[in-house]
Amino acid sequence: MPTRSKDSNKFSAGSAWMGDRVIPIAEASIPVTDWGLTRSDITYDVVPVRLGAFFRLDDYLDRFFVSMEKLSLNPKITKNEVKNALQNMVSVTELRDSYVSMVCSRGRPHIPGSRDPRDCINYFYAWCVPFIHVIKPEIAQKGATALVSTSALRIPDTSVDPTVKNYHWGDFNKSLIEAKSKNFETAFLLDQKGNITEGPGFNIFAVKDNTVLTPNTGVLKGITRKTVLEIAEHLNLKTGVREISKTEFFETDEVFIATSAGGITPIVKVDDRIYSNGQIGEITKRIATTYLEWISEPKFRTEIDYSLAINTQ
Repeated sequence: MPTRSKDSNKFSAGSAWMGDRVIPIAEASIPVTDWGLTRSDITYDVVPVRLGAFFRLDDYLDRFFVSMEKLSLNPKITKNEVKNALQNMVSVTELRDSYVSMVCSRGRPHIPGSRDPRDCINYFYAWCVPFIHVIKPEIAQKGATALVSTSALRIPDTSVDPTVKNYHWGDFNKSLIEAKSKNFETAFLLDQKGNITEGPGFNIFAVKDNTVLTPNTGVLKGITRKTVLEIAEHLNLKTGVREISKTEFFETDEVFIATSAGGITPIVKVDDRIYSNGQIGEITKRIATTYLEWISEPKFRTEIDYSLAINTQ
């Protein structure tokens, strides 16, 4: 069983699971010739740890394994083995709130010089760090701002499947640079037809006439997105999962984003459009409050056994 050394400080910044052992995050690395790096031939997923437990861990594991199957990746590991690896890895850090990533990379060909992806040795690794927020909490409390990017469109789903979590962030990074340079907190991307899709690391929601709307194409089927839709049903709100044009989007009443890295974050301004008079909308508040309540619901939690962090090497 992986264990923690007596010097716990080296794990305070996070840890990684590589080669069936837990190491400090600062010591984690992958080969420079790994196709996951050189070709972005890789998939990953991120599960949040909140208040000492994974939130909806099985949902994230299911999506991770579906992503590997879609990319023909097989690291020869089971869901239970991944779950145990994540448990051990987080345990040694003693982090009660953590950003936990599980990754499967194509790896390197076992036949030197081969350009056939099937010749690569796929492998699994994972890492965790203190909890990351897509939008800083102090900004989220007041409501963030977003820019609909004009410098980048979302990568077409016929080229890169958005339902497979991936590192193809060329469009996201370009939009973020544009947004930040214009003093917006983040960016929203359109597809080739002018419909709202998603942003860098989050799904987008809008509220119109007590109906919670979210795009259905060009987006990751986020677990937090799934949670929001379930919360809306719980609150007896109508939902709409469909195409949302930019024009319609600017005519809605409230906007918020949903992400594993921060939960529900209200957006009070998109481009020059001010929502809810610059205040957090009432439905957004109800959904965000319920989300925080659900984090503590036993049915969604997989408690972390911190006793695994024993003081032996």
